[in-house]
Amino acid sequence: MKRYQKANEGIHAPEELKENAARPSQKHSHARWMGAVAAVLVVAIIGGIALWPGRTGGPAVLSGDNPGLPIGRSAERPETYSAHALSLAVYPEMHPYPRQDDYFDHYTDHTSKAYDKAYNAWSADMKALRSGTDYTGMLDEFLSASTAQFLTGAGEDNRIYSPLNVYMALSMLAETAGGDSRRQILDLLQVDSIETLRTRAAALWKDHYRDDGTVTSILGSSLWLRDGMTYSQKTLDTLAETYYASSFSGEMGSEEYNQALRDWLNGQTGGLLDEQVSQLEMTPETVMALASTIYFKAAWHSEFNKERTETDVFHAPSGDVDVDFMHKTLEDTYYWGEHFAAVQLSFQQGGSMWLILPDEGYSVDELLQSGEAMDFLLASKYGNWDEKTQKYVGAWPGQKYLDIHLSMPKFDVSSDLDLIEGLKALGVTDVFNMYVSNFDPLGASTDDPLYVAKAQHAARVTVDEDGCEAAAYTVMLLYGGAAPPPNDEVDFTLDRPFLFAVTGDSDLPLFLGVVNQPAG
Repeated sequence: MKRYQKANEGIHAPEELKENAARPSQKHSHARWMGAVAAVLVVAIIGGIALWPGRTGGPAVLSGDNPGLPIGRSAERPETYSAHALSLAVYPEMHPYPRQDDYFDHYTDHTSKAYDKAYNAWSADMKALRSGTDYTGMLDEFLSASTAQFLTGAGEDNRIYSPLNVYMALSMLAETAGGDSRRQILDLLQVDSIETLRTRAAALWKDHYRDDGTVTSILGSSLWLRDGMTYSQKTLDTLAETYYASSFSGEMGSEEYNQALRDWLNGQTGGLLDEQVSQLEMTPETVMALASTIYFKAAWHSEFNKERTETDVFHAPSGDVDVDFMHKTLEDTYYWGEHFAAVQLSFQQGGSMWLILPDEGYSVDELLQSGEAMDFLLASKYGNWDEKTQKYVGAWPGQKYLDIHLSMPKFDVSSDLDLIEGLKALGVTDVFNMYVSNFDPLGASTDDPLYVAKAQHAARVTVDEDGCEAAAYTVMLLYGGAAPPPNDEVDFTLDRPFLFAVTGDSDLPLFLGVVNQPAG
């Protein structure tokens, strides 16, 4: 089933609307297993007082008075609809990335020209999408501070965090906030104005969009509005244009409307978070929910040989456990810092997983709190070209090209985080306080105070011989390494707690995690 058809499954909008909005890239008969990374962030804005409980009126009223299209009739009241689709996002189309195996079984001039034509079409799509933004230093403070805040303190448990997903959702939240409530979010996101944030968010969306049959990387957004209420058309238009946000309207607190949200989230993330998503619900007090997703899918550039997988001991904080270890020899760069060692595993045609192992006797928390791990992840590994000296400068100092004998556990890890205290510690406080919060730009037709009452972030990551598969969501309710030996090879064995990061084409971290218990 095509990804966009999945995204609309269970949300029974008229077929013509789904066809207009669901313009998937071509899929290939040669599709291989691909690891997947997905995240879901849901920001639900609710009032401190229940508003019109049980109301089943028409769709939300915008300043443009868009009546919307029906999505699924209510089971209990078949004469009413559980939700209306006000708009559905249309994502850019991409030509498929041409795999050489499909063109060069038998080399001819014709197949060569066909391959060149297909590659040029794909390359033109990629060039048209990319913003050309240099992210060097642009998000470093947010990435470093928020990663240390949300990954530190895992204890004996696993913990996963998707910084790009949180960044985009906080950006959407800033669009609905005003005054100090907005300023605190802008400060955390390292921007001086909402206009600058829009430019950056649009660039992040373009630079992380890819749907070419080899790599899938998509940021999605949606708005879930309360029926019978009025909202600012200007704000909703901005969210649609900058964040590709689809809009829906329905009866808050109804099971039908909650299920429509769950179906949308599962569609956007390939069903990877079905168990977690099934617990999500909007209450009768909810005024609006903002949902933000990120989905990344790619296989290892070089798969692990399953015949080499063997059971061995992982030294978990709670005691030794037997897990399956995968083995591979890499001819690649080995990195080290004062208290860690690291290697890179590449995905097909873009992105990587970084594996960071603290030194013996040095904990993951110490590595995170020192900032050394994030300094490494955000650093230019090979440096930048200096025109004056005609040399690369600023390269990571601890690196050497070696034969790396990698041993890493297959792991299936998950975590559940409450983000409120962490965001407060990072300086975002007013949106959680009904007495000082400001959501005037939302234009909700109520005098009741609005505030964020819940912020939940859950995630799961699975790694095996073929690749990695991961997912996460956040819900907000408004109501070490020694230098390598002198020879040309080194053993890199992840048999104790370690860090990992998944990066996309821009090298920004999409996911970061702490593995303390490989078996979950």
